[in-house]
Amino acid sequence: MPEVIASGLRVLFVGINPGLYTAAVGHHFARPGNRFWPALHKAGFTARLLSPFEEKELLRDGYGITNLVARATATAAELDVDEIVRGGRRIAAKVRRYRPAIVAFVGVGAYRTAFDRPRAEPGPQRETIEGAAVWVLPNPSGLNAHYQPKDFARIFGALKAAADKI
Repeated sequence: MPEVIASGLRVLFVGINPGLYTAAVGHHFARPGNRFWPALHKAGFTARLLSPFEEKELLRDGYGITNLVARATATAAELDVDEIVRGGRRIAAKVRRYRPAIVAFVGVGAYRTAFDRPRAEPGPQRETIEGAAVWVLPNPSGLNAHYQPKDFARIFGALKAAADKI
């Protein structure tokens, strides 16, 4: 998956890994039913609802996207712990190189595993990664029934408010 990344971003969103559909089309959070793009729009990150094929437009406003693990799978549950932990180390190196102000993990369980934070909850975290503030967001996959669109708008909106202060 090509990353949407540049130096000095306000927020670098970190997905867990590409799903099979996303990998096939080559754009982040592309599967129909994924709530990432609507959540970004409702939270005010984008002036209009972008399609995954317009992902590079995020760079203009200081936002980017990468993944914790590059390997595509049908579900994130197919990833093993070692892959996720190695992915956390890769993300730390990326943050050191690109220096985003905030790194936002889109997937609570993956963040918990990658950084050995078993009690992490959605929202801002106390720790930083290479000087970047850390946020954890719920996975917007349509498979995640624990969160509804209004929940995503609220949580992503709190991140947007923090990013606006930068």
